[in-house]
Amino acid sequence: MRHSLKKPFACLSTAACALLFFASSCQNNSQNSASDGWEPLFNGKDLSGWKTMAGKAPYAVEGDAIVGTMTKGTPNSFLVTEQEYGDFILELEIKLEGSTTNSGVQIRSHFDAAANDGKGRVYGRQVDIDPTPRAWSGGIYDEGRREWLYPLDLNPDAKTAYKPNEYNKIRIEAIGDEMKTWINGVPAARLLDTVDNSGFIALQVHSIPDSLDGKKVYFKNINIQTKDLKPTEFPTNIYIVNTKANDLSSDEKAAGYSLLFNGTDTTGWRSARGGGFPASGWKIENGIISVQKSDGGESTNGGDIITDKQYQAFDLSFDFKLTPGANSGVKYFVTLNEETKGSAIGPEYQILDDKEHPDAKLGKDGNRTLASLYDLITSDRNPRPRKPIGEWNRGRIVVTPENKVTYYLNGYKMLEFVRGSEEFRKLVAGSKYKDWDKFGEAEQGHILLQDHGDAVSFRSIKIKEL
Repeated sequence: MRHSLKKPFACLSTAACALLFFASSCQNNSQNSASDGWEPLFNGKDLSGWKTMAGKAPYAVEGDAIVGTMTKGTPNSFLVTEQEYGDFILELEIKLEGSTTNSGVQIRSHFDAAANDGKGRVYGRQVDIDPTPRAWSGGIYDEGRREWLYPLDLNPDAKTAYKPNEYNKIRIEAIGDEMKTWINGVPAARLLDTVDNSGFIALQVHSIPDSLDGKKVYFKNINIQTKDLKPTEFPTNIYIVNTKANDLSSDEKAAGYSLLFNGTDTTGWRSARGGGFPASGWKIENGIISVQKSDGGESTNGGDIITDKQYQAFDLSFDFKLTPGANSGVKYFVTLNEETKGSAIGPEYQILDDKEHPDAKLGKDGNRTLASLYDLITSDRNPRPRKPIGEWNRGRIVVTPENKVTYYLNGYKMLEFVRGSEEFRKLVAGSKYKDWDKFGEAEQGHILLQDHGDAVSFRSIKIKEL
């Protein structure tokens, strides 16, 4: 396939790879035909092979494009392929009028006719087209189901790829469990997900406020490959969302990631109190490591557990699941040098049931709530990243060699700070950590899972040293 970047280009920068890929894509766009494996999904004349579903926004052919018209008072509307597809590579061009609306391309999607009081609902993964200042075009959303799987906060370099009020070239590769996206040749999102291995492709006109009534979305040059697929190389520095529990793909391994929890035993972990792993208070079952409920006190049962190894700069991600009213946390740069009767000392990614646990109302301005830097910096209060209690959430902590620290929750950026900066030290001076010398500034330290006496589960704990 002419679109694939071969391995000699793998060492190039993301920008260079994008330019090379875009040049190749532009050349191939004029050559797409059945002879080189591409087949058109739109014949350029009418909507043969397509049907409308869910909302009532109209679709028509204008010139060489399918045009959807935004229509007030109707839910999301879709133009759906009559055929279903499994593995494929899809390319198309999309243009939206305005900068306050939204569109997308559904892949491997389905229709629930009984949903919405019998009006029906399209559900499945969607490549988002987002001209708003958020700029998440190319991100991956699960329409009508799990919502955001790959927000572009995870790949901010791709946020500038979309061109407002112009045609944008979209490339989507769905091969096996892997999905990759590009916007105008710029790599955008990469997802490994076992949900749905086939389904229809659909074009979306989003529901709108009345002020956008009549604006249009244009789709053209819609071509697909379904045979002899060759995946395109993706830059190794772009974060991969892998929804498979305790799994590392070959590319994650090649990028330097390793599992801190292997899903079966306590290898690599020990008690923060010294000695081996706690004899009680923690449980490993079905690929999940859980702290058991006791009295709700801090480190009073099995106690905190820490990694055998210490880390300096790293990219750490972890899935966690709270029970009602629960409290826990993930700490890092834990040295064990401090004398404390409770939990070991270190900067903390707060894990909390904000609604039911009283700690959410303590501290300052919510700086003890979920995904906050505990007692220091409040996380972004946007409610959308927060999944309900009892569902799995994904936390992520990135610490660069320059000491910049960034927190994410389910792919959304929640906060950032610089360890050792004047601003950071001022925050520490006004916190419960004020009496600890150079709190949070250790050169290296252990990673810790906290026992706060509440039942909390963890899985898919993986790390890349930077």
